[in-house]
Amino acid sequence: MPGPTAPPVETITVPEADTRTEPVTEDGDHDRFAHYTRRSDAARAYVEGTPVRALCGKVWVPSRDPSRYPVCPECKKIRELLGQRRRN
Repeated sequence: MPGPTAPPVETITVPEADTRTEPVTEDGDHDRFAHYTRRSDAARAYVEGTPVRALCGKVWVPSRDPSRYPVCPECKKIRELLGQRRRN
């Protein structure tokens, strides 16, 4: 004689969390500026991938076209002050 039968087990499907990331279509950094640095340092950095220091003190590896960004206000101010000193 067979024993009591268990009630049917119901299968529940739980959707997996969506772990996909959306591609970034914009730069994402709202503080991007074109910075002033020595021309020779910038040229070397583009070729070798080494970091450079801007007049304002920011250190970064240049990899984008600086004409696409506004000039850093701090770099601009320092450059103007240096230009005035050269004229005196």
